[in-house]
Parts: sequence; C-alpha cells; structure tokens
Amino acid sequence: MPLMTWSDKLSVGVEVFDSDHKRLVAMVNELFDAVNAGKGKDALGRVLDGLVTYTKTHFAREEEYMKKWAYPKMTAHLKEHTDLTRQVLDVQKKWHAGESAVLSLEVLNFLKNWLLKHIQGSDKEYTQHFNAKGVK
Repeated sequence: MPLMTWSDKLSVGVEVFDSDHKRLVAMVNELFDAVNAGKGKDALGRVLDGLVTYTKTHFAREEEYMKKWAYPKMTAHLKEHTDLTRQVLDVQKKWHAGESAVLSLEVLNFLKNWLLKHIQGSDKEYTQHFNAKGVK
C-alpha cells in the first residue's frame, strides 16, 4: 500500500505541473516501499539523486511559467523552492556522510509533509492565475 496516493485534491490544474508532482509522489512511494522491504538504505541514494534532479527540473519549469505569465507571488514561491532545494541537499550530504540508517524515515516524512503542504498551499495559489492565462 503506498504512503501517498494521487488524487484530484492534489491537482493544481496545470497538466505539466501535475505530471511533475505525480513523479514526486511516485518517488516518495518508492522510498516508502524500500523502507518497508528493509531496503531503505540501499534505495535512499538513488531516490535522493532523483529528487535533486527532480527539484531542478520541476522548479525551473515552474519558475519559467511564473516569469512568462508574470505570476504576482513569484518571489515568495521561489523562496520555498530555494528552501526545499537546500533541505534536500542537506539530506543528501547526511546520506553521503553515512547517516543513512535513520535518514530513510526522516526523508520519507519530510518529503510527504512538504509535498502535501506545498502542492495544496502555494502551488494551488497559482492555479487561477495560470488558468486565466490559458495554461491548463
């Protein structure tokens, strides 16, 4: 059973961003499955590397849209992106330092909570703006 299940309440109404968010949900579930199978330590590095790549790609895409369509709350939103990127890099650094035994559950809870809060909060705030510009 997955830790997170995609539902319409997570949709931000912009297809490209929903696809990106679904990918992150899948990554959180992959880590959850690995932890439950006793493979959290083995899977963590791969998931973290994927998450670092994801954050760069997804955040760059969101930022591009925000600039292109003059999203008024862009500055605050970009700060959240910067904060998450820093946190993920800190987690990755801990993993490389050999702290991975406890890191799997820490990362799992952090990702789930941040993802839910960010998507249902600040990401949902841009739905109306982008949809009004014809971005679906």
